[in-house]
Amino acid sequence: MRAIHALFALPMLLAAPAMAQDRAVQLMNESGFTIVEFYASAQGAADWEENMIAGQAVATGETVTVNFAESGDCAYTFRALFDDGDETIVDVDVCSVDAVTIN
Repeated sequence: MRAIHALFALPMLLAAPAMAQDRAVQLMNESGFTIVEFYASAQGAADWEENMIAGQAVATGETVTVNFAESGDCAYTFRALFDDGDETIVDVDVCSVDAVTIN
């Protein structure tokens, strides 16, 4: 199983409390394998949501932006599937990170 590291954003206290916005997280692939599917579901969900990179693979060294609609949920479980059949599953707080690196 590969590791995922979250790069933390500025503290939320510095964020403007203005209008609700979608959250964007940069998914950086440093695994040495191509990510062929990527899922993110609210933690505790019974099923995975749709493949967030459907139709595009993320080769090692590449970055893709995944967007999350503002729903009040911050706690997500990420699942990355690789071209060699392996997978990584990790919990991420999308409200406190700008980027996630998959190693």
